[in-house]
Amino acid sequence: DAGSSVEELEFNWDEYLEDTGATAAPHGSFKHVDTSLQNGFAPGMKLEVAVKSDQNTYWVATIITTCGQLLLLRYDGYGEDRKADFWCDIMTADLHPIGWCEQNKKILKVPEGIKDKIPNQEEFLQRVLKGACSAPANLLEGLHRGKNPLDLIAPGSRLELQNIRDSLEAWIVNVVDNVGGRLKLRYEGLDDSDEFDQWLFYLDPFLHQVGWAAQHGYSLQPPLAIRSLKSEADWQEILKKVKEEEEESSVPTDLFKDKPVIGVHSFSEGMKLEAVDPMAPFVISPATVIKVYNEKYFMIEIDDLRPERTSSQSYICHLNSAGIFPVQWSLKNGLHLSPPPGYPGQDFDWADYLKQCGAEAAPQSCFPSLTSSDHGFKENMKLEAVNPVDTEEVCIATVTKLKDSYLWLQLEGSKKPVPDCIVSVESMNIFPVGWCETNGYQLRPPRKAIVNKQKKIAVVQPEKQILSSRTVHDGLKNQELNSSDSVVINGKYCCPKIYFNHRCFSGPYLNKGRIAELPQSVGPGNCVLVLKEVLTLLINAAYKPSRVLRELQLDEEAAWPGHGETLKAKYKGKSYRATVEVVRTADRVAEFCRKTCIKLECCPNLFGPQMVLDKCSENCSVLTKTKYTHYYGKRKNKRIGRPPGGHSNLEVAMKKPNKRRKRRKHFFVHKKKRSSTSVDNTPAGSPQGSGGEEEDDQDESELSHSLAQDRDKRKRKLRTFSFSDDENKPPSPKDMKMEVAEKLQLDSNPLEWSVADVVRFLKSTDCAPLARIFLDQEIDGQALLLLTLPTVQECMDLKLGPAIKLCHHIERVKLAFYQQFAN
Repeated sequence: DAGSSVEELEFNWDEYLEDTGATAAPHGSFKHVDTSLQNGFAPGMKLEVAVKSDQNTYWVATIITTCGQLLLLRYDGYGEDRKADFWCDIMTADLHPIGWCEQNKKILKVPEGIKDKIPNQEEFLQRVLKGACSAPANLLEGLHRGKNPLDLIAPGSRLELQNIRDSLEAWIVNVVDNVGGRLKLRYEGLDDSDEFDQWLFYLDPFLHQVGWAAQHGYSLQPPLAIRSLKSEADWQEILKKVKEEEEESSVPTDLFKDKPVIGVHSFSEGMKLEAVDPMAPFVISPATVIKVYNEKYFMIEIDDLRPERTSSQSYICHLNSAGIFPVQWSLKNGLHLSPPPGYPGQDFDWADYLKQCGAEAAPQSCFPSLTSSDHGFKENMKLEAVNPVDTEEVCIATVTKLKDSYLWLQLEGSKKPVPDCIVSVESMNIFPVGWCETNGYQLRPPRKAIVNKQKKIAVVQPEKQILSSRTVHDGLKNQELNSSDSVVINGKYCCPKIYFNHRCFSGPYLNKGRIAELPQSVGPGNCVLVLKEVLTLLINAAYKPSRVLRELQLDEEAAWPGHGETLKAKYKGKSYRATVEVVRTADRVAEFCRKTCIKLECCPNLFGPQMVLDKCSENCSVLTKTKYTHYYGKRKNKRIGRPPGGHSNLEVAMKKPNKRRKRRKHFFVHKKKRSSTSVDNTPAGSPQGSGGEEEDDQDESELSHSLAQDRDKRKRKLRTFSFSDDENKPPSPKDMKMEVAEKLQLDSNPLEWSVADVVRFLKSTDCAPLARIFLDQEIDGQALLLLTLPTVQECMDLKLGPAIKLCHHIERVKLAFYQQFAN
C-alpha cells in the first residue's frame, strides 16, 4: 500500500509462535520462577484487619490469595461466601499479625455483616484461631513491610558464593543487578572490573547469605582466578571492611528458605560416571570422582587422556547436581557418549575403559531417580534460556530432544552459534516465554526474525455502542503504572489465577461446549500475559471469533489507562487482528474481568479471580438470554426515552442498525493511514491470504447497494423510534414512514412473548425453517425486537437473501408493536 507506514522490525513472541507453528513451554514447568514470585504470605494465613465501617475496631481475616503486595482477604465468619472478599495493599492497609490487638489494647469486634452469625465472639475466636498460622509480623511491620523478597536483593547487597571450580571456599560477591531473581554478581574487591562477573539465580545451591561460610566451617578466600590480583594484606583489609558493613548490605536469611536441600551422597574417589560439563554443556563425556570433601560435596573431572594437557575440567558436585549420570546411561538412551580426548579409536566401550583404567563404575544407587514425566516439556516447545558460553545472553530456545529429566535446547540468535545445550528440566537457567520482556531484559531475537510480516489481515473496527475497554480502579491506593513502566509490581508477576467458571451463563457470543473444554484456570503470572491468554481462549471459544474480537477491541478515540495488546482471531479461513486493552496491575484484574464479561453479555462471574463452586452469586442459571442482556448488556450513557413498559435497551438497538451499517460500509476499505496503536504494517482491512475482498466483503458491498435506495427512508424511520427527554410520548404511527408489504395484527404484546411464542409466529411465515435457530438460541419476544439485519447475519450465520426475508417479518412485528402497544 503506497501510503502505509513501515515499522521497524522487532521480535514478537506471538508472531514467532504462530509463524513457526510452535507452542510455548508451560509456565508451571519453571519451578524456580514460581518460587521467586512468592511474597511470604500464603492462602490460609490469618491476620487482624481494621473493619472498614469502623476504623477503630479490628477483626480476624484469612488470606484467600496473594498477588505482589496485594492480598485478597475474607473476614472470618463469612464461610464460603465470596461476596465480601476484598483486596488490600500491604503498604497502605491497616494489617497486623494475630495477637496485635491484645498487645496494643485494640478492640476486636465482629463486622456488622456477620454479626448475626456469631452470637459468641470469644468462643468463635478460640475455635478459628486454634492451630491457625498467623501472617509473619516482619512482613507487616518495619522496613520489610510490603516488599517483595526479591527486592531485598538490591544492587549493592552482599552475598557469599562458593567457588565450584577449585575448592569449597567462599568469597564475598556484590549484587550488580537483579533481573527477576537472576543476579549479576561481582567479586568483592574487583570494584568496576567486570571480567569475572557471573550470573546466577538467587536460589543457586552455592549462593548464600553473608555469614554462611563461618557458620558451616568454610573459610573466606578469593578464588584462585582473582587471588593474584591483590596482595594477601589487601584481601584481608577488604574482608575486614565487609564485616564492618555487614548490617547495611546483608540480605535476610529467610530469603533463602526455599533453596533446594542438599542430600547426603555415597560417591567415593576413583568412581567413574558420565557427566556434562556445566560450563560447556554440549556433550556427555566419561568422568571421574577425584575428591570427596564431605558427605555433601565431591569433585569430578572430565576425563582427558592426553599426556600434554595443561588444564583440567573439574567442578564440585552434590547429590542433586544436574548433568551426572551412571555408566551406560547414554547407551541405554540411544545417545552419543563423547570419548575422552586421547582415547584410541572412536568406538568407546565402557567395559574396556574401566578395565584399562582399573576403576569401578559408580553404582546406580549413587544417583537419584532421573525419570520425570510430569515436567510439562515436549519436543519443539519454545522457551528462553541462558547461553552457557556467554551468560549475559538470554536466547530463544527450542526443545529438540527429551531424555528422562533432561532437555536438548537449540539456541537462536546468540552472537556466536553454539551446539545444542543439555540442561535439566529443573535448571535455573531456563525461563518461560515472555520472562525477559516481563523483567525488562533484552532477549536475543532469532537472526531471521519472522515478525510483523506484510500480511493482508482484516482489522476489526470498533462499534459506537460497544462499551469502552476502560477498567475501573477499585479504590486501592496502589501506584499507577505508566506505559513505560515495568508490567510487574516489585519485580513480580502480579496477576492471580483466573478461573473459568463453566457453570455460569455463557451468553450469546460464547459456545457453551467450548467454554466447558477450557482449562479450570490460567495463571498466576504477569498481568498482561495471563489476561492475554484468557482473552485468546475466550475468542477461540466463540461461535464467531471475529465478532468477539470486535466486541473487545479498544476504542482508540477514548482515553484508557491500560495496556494495548494485539489479539488475533481466525474465522472461515481469514485472520482478524485488533488492539485490545488489558490491565497491568492486580488491583484492576477483578473489575477488568467483570467488565469484559458484561461486554460479552455473559455472567460477570464466567471468568475472574474468584472460583464459583456451587451457586453463582449472580444467580445466572435462572435468567434467560434476554433478561441477562437486560441486566448486564451494553447501555448508552445518554438516557433515551422509551414506550411505557418497553424494554430498556430497545431504542438503543433500534438505533443501532443506522450507525452499524454506516460503520460497516468502511469495514473492508483499504486505508493508507494506520493507527499509532496498531502493530500491523498492513492495510487496514484486507483478509489474510487473499488478493481482494472475499465472501464477507462482497456481502457488505451487496448490502450497501441493495439498501442504498431506501437508506434515507430507513434512517428517518429509525430516528422516529427514539425521542428526547423533553418528549413525553412516542411518535404516532402516522409519523413513521414505514414501507411494509402488509399490516400485521398482533393478539398479544411481543415484549411478553416467550420463546415458544416467537417460534409459533415464525412457523406461520415463509421463514418457518429458521424457527429451529430461534428455539436453539432461546430468542424470546424482547430479543426478537432487538434483532437487526447485521445481527441476524452474524449471529445466525445467514446469507443476505434469507436474512432480509427474516428481517422483513421482524420489521412487521416492530411496526405492529408500536401501533398497537406503544401507547
